[in-house]
Amino acid sequence: MTERTERRTGGISRPERTLVVVSAGLTRPSSTRLLADRLAAATVAAADRDGARLTVRVIELRELAHDITNHLLTGFAPAALADALEAVAHADALIAVTPIFSASYSGLFKSFFDVLEPDTLAGKPVRVAATAGTARHSLALEHALRPLFTYLGAVVVPTAVLAASDDWAGAQAQGPLRARIDRAAGELAREAARRQPAVVADPFTLTTSFEELLAG
Repeated sequence: MTERTERRTGGISRPERTLVVVSAGLTRPSSTRLLADRLAAATVAAADRDGARLTVRVIELRELAHDITNHLLTGFAPAALADALEAVAHADALIAVTPIFSASYSGLFKSFFDVLEPDTLAGKPVRVAATAGTARHSLALEHALRPLFTYLGAVVVPTAVLAASDDWAGAQAQGPLRARIDRAAGELAREAARRQPAVVADPFTLTTSFEELLAG
């Protein structure tokens, strides 16, 4: 069994999985990145309580905006974008967080998932989340984000998380928002731990022997 699949800590075997967090915030600092970080931390903690270990990588789409555009125009991914796409392909679980613009995900967020190879997210557990100026945008999670990832073949966990501007103030950040984050974290951690580690097929691997090829 590989080290990535199982790690022994104090004589106890712990499943080891990778969690990739995609944040589409456009500013610095960004409430979208803040939400992404809180979701990631809560998921790591939930996995730890369940006896699993999550390694986290965060992808900031703001830093890849030009590369994404170039890829859409040319069909080729620059090195930094290619690395990010590979990280998503090899992830055991994904957190996807976008600001809400005009009642839907941002164009940058959608463009990143447009350049993924087909079936990259097939069977992969994903938690969707968003930030917005008002809680009235909460339905965007259900009519925009969830259908997008369902179409891509992902397993979208039940609890989606929206953080409106008011959610960051005072007791809201420690109460209702914290509860939603923790519930969603538990769902994603369980889905990641119970599945086999992600395996990405090498497109250059021969599936037919030379004997079969020579035989026609």
